[in-house]
Amino acid sequence: MDGAAVADMTQAADSGCHGLGMRDYYSTRLSSERLRACYELAPPPAARYLAAEIEHLCSRVPHGARVLELGCGYGRVLAELAAVAGRVVGVDTSLDSLRLARRHVGRSSRVALAAMDAVHLTFQPSSFDLVCAVQNGISAFHVDQRELVQSAVRVTRPGGTVLFSSYADEFWEGRLEWFRVQAAHGLVGEIDDSATRRGTIVCRDGFTATTVSPQQFAELSRGVGSAFELTTVAGSSLFCEISVA
Repeated sequence: MDGAAVADMTQAADSGCHGLGMRDYYSTRLSSERLRACYELAPPPAARYLAAEIEHLCSRVPHGARVLELGCGYGRVLAELAAVAGRVVGVDTSLDSLRLARRHVGRSSRVALAAMDAVHLTFQPSSFDLVCAVQNGISAFHVDQRELVQSAVRVTRPGGTVLFSSYADEFWEGRLEWFRVQAAHGLVGEIDDSATRRGTIVCRDGFTATTVSPQQFAELSRGVGSAFELTTVAGSSLFCEISVA
């Protein structure tokens, strides 16, 4: 692992971190305390979905593993990962969210943070046992998804695992309800019901939240690892687990 790359927020996000439009949303409007508020306001179905997703993720972490979380936000998942992994690194493009993440997880020597674009990771190849991006990060990052998967695989050791999650189709109503709550509190724009359709939520401020289907995960995973497996967890999360050759 490149030690300079995981210095605790001492490196600035490179020029590729902050693109235009949707790629800026989580670095500006929906970062830090506003991002945390989205999760704290989760109605019961969404809260159960979030808990089940973390439980499944942690069950896939080998004892003592080196873990990288892409899009770690304010550290909601990092704290859970740190309890089961040997070393955890969280990267995000929002410095405000990373500062809150450091407060959230405390000064643990087992958790490092860095401002970094998930598509342009500066870690050495084969640095981690497991790389993950949960809570629909593969869509929320608004980057080329194939490049994102390839970037994650590159920094995962042979025999290691890459985990991405999106929403299961069965959770559509619960997801939409959660977004309506966020919109009602001014955290995201008002839902545009005329443009919103199953799997894609469109807000009037330009924010769009999509979903990765099983077929899309299969296409994205093909040829980048030795095998992949799709798992639906608690009728709410769709996990894609890629075994790295």
